[in-house]
Amino acid sequence: MKEDYETLLQMWREEKKKRQEAEGEMTIVKGIGMNSPEMKALKKEIYEIKADLAREKEDRQYDNLVHRKELERLLKLDGSG
Repeated sequence: MKEDYETLLQMWREEKKKRQEAEGEMTIVKGIGMNSPEMKALKKEIYEIKADLAREKEDRQYDNLVHRKELERLLKLDGSG
């Protein structure tokens, strides 16, 4: 019985050590991944794409406004003639 307990205790200690090592390695990988040059470049690219998208949306809204005004003007001319 004591042998079984010692065996289980040794197995538990080994598994605990493996888990702690794996957690430490994951922490390192996550830290490197988020701060790597590739990740920084991707974050910059995403920021630029979002800014481009916002400008395109503003341009589209302006174009729609101009077209709507032009249509209103043309409809007034057509209706009065």
